[in-house]
Amino acid sequence: MTIVEIAALIVAVVFAVLVGYLVPVLMQVRKTVAESERLLAKMNTELPALVVELRAVSQNLNEVTSQAREGVEHAAVLLHAVGEVGESVRQVHNVVCGSGGTLLSNVASMVAGVKAATHVVRERMKHEGGAHNGG
Repeated sequence: MTIVEIAALIVAVVFAVLVGYLVPVLMQVRKTVAESERLLAKMNTELPALVVELRAVSQNLNEVTSQAREGVEHAAVLLHAVGEVGESVRQVHNVVCGSGGTLLSNVASMVAGVKAATHVVRERMKHEGGAHNGG
């Protein structure tokens, strides 16, 4: 055998070994590509429905947020009105307490004046001739 024949034989053996390794790799690549095609087909059918549902959820969330904002605004108005009612009650209470204190003070001084006048009348009656029993 000549050197060219030996080289050709080595090249043929290397080519056979290379093909032996590449055949399983190419088969695995073919399976992977087929699986990727199935996945893409499935995504193409399911993704539009998922996007529609996502938009519906987003719209519902916006509506709930809007309703919550309106509820907070109504609550703020209600709390403001309750605060005003409380302030009015406090003012009425202060007026009643202030007037009541003045009223009580006037009644007390009037009672003291009546007692003093009664005492003066009794003293005069004692000095003028005794107590009268009204008859």
